[in-house]
Amino acid sequence: MKIILKEKKLTPKGIIGIFPANQVNEDDIEVRNLNGDVLCKFLTLRQQTQKTKGAHNIALSDYILPKETGKTDYIGVFCVSCGFGVDEYSEAFEKELDPEELKKIKSLGGLDKLLEEFKKRLEEQKDRHEGGNKWVGTNGTSPFGHGGQNPEGIRVGGEGGQKSAVKVWEQRQYSNLDDSIIIGTREMKMALRRLRKFARHGNELELDMDGTIKSTAKNAGYLDIRMVPERSNAVKVIVLFDVGGSMDPYIKLCEELFSAIKTEFKHLEYFYFHNSIYESVWKDNRRRSQERFLVQDIINKYSSDYKIIVVGDATMAPYEITNSGGSIEHWNEEPSVAWINRLTEHFNNMAWLNPVPDDHWDYSSSVCILRDLFEDRMYPLTLKGLENAMGELTK
Repeated sequence: MKIILKEKKLTPKGIIGIFPANQVNEDDIEVRNLNGDVLCKFLTLRQQTQKTKGAHNIALSDYILPKETGKTDYIGVFCVSCGFGVDEYSEAFEKELDPEELKKIKSLGGLDKLLEEFKKRLEEQKDRHEGGNKWVGTNGTSPFGHGGQNPEGIRVGGEGGQKSAVKVWEQRQYSNLDDSIIIGTREMKMALRRLRKFARHGNELELDMDGTIKSTAKNAGYLDIRMVPERSNAVKVIVLFDVGGSMDPYIKLCEELFSAIKTEFKHLEYFYFHNSIYESVWKDNRRRSQERFLVQDIINKYSSDYKIIVVGDATMAPYEITNSGGSIEHWNEEPSVAWINRLTEHFNNMAWLNPVPDDHWDYSSSVCILRDLFEDRMYPLTLKGLENAMGELTK
């Protein structure tokens, strides 16, 4: 590396371009050529930091005009590389090698020759071999086998020694791409955006480009700046998280979901419960015995247009849902089913997200009971499940 830098063996180059572009889907940028053909779509990410009240989590797409304005905006891109000249340097390096060194490097003669030689060895070999430099076996320096010291060759089963095999000869299991794969924060945010309903309210903090142009034109060309209230997501959401012991394996997944929800929704309330929903919930697990919120107060305080998302594995003894005194932590005067019914009667849109794979649900009585109480609005906490849940909440 020092020689490359000192003797300037490689040449850095760069290229820039300016392309027509517009904001689409709020967070993305559609890039086109001069003929209007779509070249690609940049999926931008909004700021992840906690902002002060009223502050907006901005993304790169906010600086590009939305496509629905009918006006073309532009985006600049660039690309750089320091690899120009590497082929010439490689050829010059090979010329400095003596014939024996070069012979060792190219001794295998390429993949075709390697496969041909491998076929011959398999036809000739009769016994198992360990060590050596010719037969298919373990250890040793033969290019065929596993666990050996040959710099490259065909690995046959077992573990590789040098991790440099050009071919691996073993049985592998493959499966189709799975749309039920557990999701990360980025994918969660993309699915949650189906719940967006934008509105403008509050102080006039955002430049009204169209209004400014029209007003300036009417004002004989004198600049007349017009402002409008900042646009924000008007959807109101309440999330209830189960923190029972059976949820411990899904803590990371729930943290990712919580992070995504807090970023996406300005009007958000969240509470915790244990196993099932009883007469009270809490906001701080460290103070859950001192600071509780009555479910009846939540029903009275929040309007019916709030979207309710319950996150939990729904795994417990059935009596914890159906019986008075069924809670394992306290004596509940009314069964959980009574409180769930009150919630479903008041709030128009509810969905339960279950991190347990849905092919296991029918084997759990408690899951079946809660799924019935939620009128089959229980969805697996997967990408497809989250998208379906958001679709249900938008009805």
